[in-house]
Amino acid sequence: MKKIINLSLITSLLVTASFAEEEQESRERIHSVKKAIASVQDSEQKELNVVDGFAHMFQDGKVTAQIRTMYSGINTKGTTDIYATALGGFLKYELAEYKGFNAGVEFVTARDIESLSGEGASRNDALSSSATEYTQMSEAYINYRYDALNIRVGKQSIDTPLADSDDIRIVANSFEAYIATYELKNFSFMGGAILSWQGTDAGLDAPWQKTGEDGTYFGGVSYSDERVDASLWYYNINGVAGDATANNSYYADLVGHFDLTKELFLHLGLQYLKQEELDRSGVASNIYGASAEVVYQGLGLNVAYNHSAKEFNKQSFSGFGGGTLFTNMDNMILDVISLDRDVDAIVTGFSYGYGDFNFLYAYGDFSGDADSSGIKEHIVEQNIGATYEHNEFMFGLIYTVENDKEATAINGGDWNNLRALLSYNF
Repeated sequence: MKKIINLSLITSLLVTASFAEEEQESRERIHSVKKAIASVQDSEQKELNVVDGFAHMFQDGKVTAQIRTMYSGINTKGTTDIYATALGGFLKYELAEYKGFNAGVEFVTARDIESLSGEGASRNDALSSSATEYTQMSEAYINYRYDALNIRVGKQSIDTPLADSDDIRIVANSFEAYIATYELKNFSFMGGAILSWQGTDAGLDAPWQKTGEDGTYFGGVSYSDERVDASLWYYNINGVAGDATANNSYYADLVGHFDLTKELFLHLGLQYLKQEELDRSGVASNIYGASAEVVYQGLGLNVAYNHSAKEFNKQSFSGFGGGTLFTNMDNMILDVISLDRDVDAIVTGFSYGYGDFNFLYAYGDFSGDADSSGIKEHIVEQNIGATYEHNEFMFGLIYTVENDKEATAINGGDWNNLRALLSYNF
């Protein structure tokens, strides 16, 4: 299947040769620029075989693999430029399904190419850790399916509002979890426990970090049809005194899809995130959001807004991964400046697809009022991306520019990051 990069603040723009395919795919959701960028590296999931004998589970198993090479260079004013080039990818083997049961295992790896990477303080360790190499068993699960019920136990990939794969470098996030899902017509129910996680967002120097002292418990329900997407989620991220993540999170969103003409689509969305502090963690928030996008003949124009209301000496937490806020960008999210202040974020952008080529641009303005000590924050980020995809081959460029208008360097000051990705799926 041909995959297409999409820029969206809540909704994705997917362009195909025929109107019928465009009409269907334009309703697929990606809730932020960050997730749109992550989708560049998606590999196609192979459909499982269903077999009538135990031995055939192995004989008819599926192998999925992807090789990636990525360059990432960061230029920061006044400090040493850092860069690295890494080679890696993943290899996954999944058994065929027999009497509802199957299992899978996946290994992920990344290793710096020394001749194309900086040395010492000039090396960018975001691709494969400070040890210049990273290898983990990223998935190892047993799955059981009975009619509309599915239960998966073990290390696995997850994509929910506050726990997701966020695949924006070489190593995607994965989770040790116990999860059940149930499908009922247009409804999808999911719940379970997430114990630990690994990947770029978790930190490559210390894999398999806990998601709370006793893990994270969550549940959610989603509804989707041609006109509406809606969801409600709850997360209990528990911890000990001073844990920087512990909270109860309540999340809701509602997105409407409107066919204005045969080739003109409008998507409107609302979202709300409330977080209650647990164990003196310092996490508490009330965040509201809205988004709109117009899609016409391969061109998408969109705008998104989030407001985080001040909680004295508290800040928001986007969860384990890229987060779900409409204004999340390649790097910048509200969490960075939400401590003890009101924050407004607005992101605008466009995307365009032509044949095998796709382009995106986004401009984000994150402004924080004075906190209790009188310090303001104002960060502007721009994301520019382009991809070429043909069959199983993909080449992409992503350029991020960040400017700290208040010069507090809370998010690293002024800097830019160029990433180039070459991938091939097997």
